[in-house]
This record gives sequence, C-alpha cells and structure tokens, in this order.
Amino acid sequence: MSTDTTASVSTHILDTSIGRPAEGVAITLAARSGSDAQWVTLGGSATDADGRCKDLPALPEGTTHVRLDFEVEEYFSNKQAEAQQDAPRVRDSGAFFPEVAITFAVEPGEHYHVPLLLNPFGYSVYRGS
Repeated sequence: MSTDTTASVSTHILDTSIGRPAEGVAITLAARSGSDAQWVTLGGSATDADGRCKDLPALPEGTTHVRLDFEVEEYFSNKQAEAQQDAPRVRDSGAFFPEVAITFAVEPGEHYHVPLLLNPFGYSVYRGS
C-alpha cells in the first residue's frame, strides 16, 4: 500500500502463448534511492494460480527506482512443457529469455501495477491500474 512518502508495487503474469496466468514464477523485488545508489533486494514471492503476486514487500521511504526480476526459465521448463509441444524449443530451457528484469521509476504516493505479458520468445510490460 502506498503512503504519502512511499510508493507501492504489484504485478501479474499472463502467458500469452496459452492465454492463461503463469503460476509459480519466482519474483524478486529490489529498490534504490537515486540513479547512483546501490540496489537493495527487499525480498520476493511467487505468482499464484491467477498469475498474481500479492505479497511483495513494501518499498522503503526514499525509493526512486524499482526492479522486478522474473525467473521464467523454470516456469517454461517445468510448467509449460506439454502446452509448448508444437512450439520450437530454444536450448534445453524451452525459453529464449531465462529471466526478465523490469526497472522503472516511482513517485511517493503512487501505486504501480506492472503486468508482464510473456511467451517463450518474447515479453511485453506496461503500467497497469
């Protein structure tokens, strides 16, 4: 939840290759206070059956940049092997991108919902609501 002095972040993942939420994807949240500051890992979680990650850690006061790291390689290797039978495979992982890192700027008092639209060979993100 955002406050006057902090921002908040949420996310979800839709596997566009099958038109369903991506369950069980590990996500790590990191933050920094300024472009020259070091990243601080705040914690992480994994997506639920609806592809949502509802328990990401709160952002500390002074956060200006946030990074979400999505570990998608295991998802495509383990969870989507059968669904991807007809798709060409890349390496042993079944995914061209083994991880997706999204970095964005935040302002205090704002909520940022950042959905990831994912398939084995590409991805797209946007600021949702």
